[in-house]
Amino acid sequence: MRVLVAAAGALIGILLLGRVEAPIGPFDAGLAFTPTGGGATVEVPPLGALEVDAYDGPLQLDVQLRRVDETRIQELVSDPARLDGLVDRVSADLQDAVVRLAWTTGAAGVGGAVLASLVTYRRWREPLVAAGVSVVLIAGTAGLGAATWRPEALSQPTYTGLLVNATSLIGSAEDIVARFSAYRESLEELVANVGTLYSALSALPAPGGPTDTVALLHVSDLHLNPAGFDLVAQVADQFDVDAVLDTGDITDWGSEPENQLIGSIGALGVPYVYVRGNHDSAVTAGLVAAQPNATVLDDSATTVAGLTVVGARDPRFTPDQDATGDTESLEQTGEDLAELAEEQPDPPAIAMVHDPKQAPPLDGVVPLVLAGHTHDREVETLEDGTLLMVQGSTGGAGLRGLQGEYPEPLTCTVLYVDPGTGALVAYDDITLGGLGETEATIVRTVVPEEVTDGAEDGAGGGDGDGTPASPTD
Repeated sequence: MRVLVAAAGALIGILLLGRVEAPIGPFDAGLAFTPTGGGATVEVPPLGALEVDAYDGPLQLDVQLRRVDETRIQELVSDPARLDGLVDRVSADLQDAVVRLAWTTGAAGVGGAVLASLVTYRRWREPLVAAGVSVVLIAGTAGLGAATWRPEALSQPTYTGLLVNATSLIGSAEDIVARFSAYRESLEELVANVGTLYSALSALPAPGGPTDTVALLHVSDLHLNPAGFDLVAQVADQFDVDAVLDTGDITDWGSEPENQLIGSIGALGVPYVYVRGNHDSAVTAGLVAAQPNATVLDDSATTVAGLTVVGARDPRFTPDQDATGDTESLEQTGEDLAELAEEQPDPPAIAMVHDPKQAPPLDGVVPLVLAGHTHDREVETLEDGTLLMVQGSTGGAGLRGLQGEYPEPLTCTVLYVDPGTGALVAYDDITLGGLGETEATIVRTVVPEEVTDGAEDGAGGGDGDGTPASPTD
């Protein structure tokens, strides 16, 4: 009976007091031991959790990542050396937190057993017996965990919630760490080449004269890559653009934790026009719209640097097909946008969509359609003369860019538009190489007054009947 009382008191003490709050890398986390049968669980609300069958015993280690500390994440993004040591930092933080949790849990268990024994028996010797019993139980639990410790289980977690897509998204842990490590090793040379690239801008003649065009930066499919957001800021500043046009997929899952980087839009200092991609939720669009310089186009129009721009979102929401409901088809959204364009008092110079399949109904209605989605840069003249420009991925496809043999390059394009006619005069395709490719290139393409029919590959720049481009490495 004394053992049962001590065990019950220890369990109550652990449930009430056996928890700690601690920083783990860029995260603030809560750690606790719960009586659910060994192993460890890491919760990443609202994305899901991963479970690891790392040891046996009556207590399970629960780790819940509560929030991302903006100051610590900005330090990581701005300092590659900090990012290189992130794994060691997280490991050290986690070890310190678990040790502190173990002492806290032990004290809570012993205190609970002593208090339960004192309340039950009301004799001064009983708390001492309960303390001894609880120490034995807690030590036995720790010993069982140590004896059954399985470190190999750490590489074979079980995912729940949206995290079930983690393995298909980024591959095995060993593989992604190796690829990302190699990617980071090439960053120093890449940054140096970017500096060379920007210094070479002065050698490029301004299309149509220094004040005769409006400069617009087309980005797409950032997929939550901090390097992509940094590229947008650098190009917007170096090229002195009048606005940024984003054709969607800022995030991967449209969830609240992913939206931390969206606040950087407000720091760009130029108008930011955006349409939702199939990976962006209504919450994401609302956060973009809340930025002081941003406009979200959803079957609507806006004026940028004197040019009328219309746009429509992708009707799908890929992370949750059930939430999409009965949506319009891609072609229908293009038809609706074409009708909107024709109703504008000033003919639109640009239409923005996410998926190129939304573009055909706009052929002959607007001179230029911008899209993304495919992660493959392409320029094509449609049958009735409209130019369709599909951007690659400004975020290098996010984490998925590390899945293939090489990460996808980061791409964006600066468009030079005649403010009087709304015609595209020229464009600069900017590409930052991925893993093993530290080059940074800019390709200038001058658009002829009469664009001939046929396709033109924007990545190559200067193919077809246009003026040959001048690449700068």
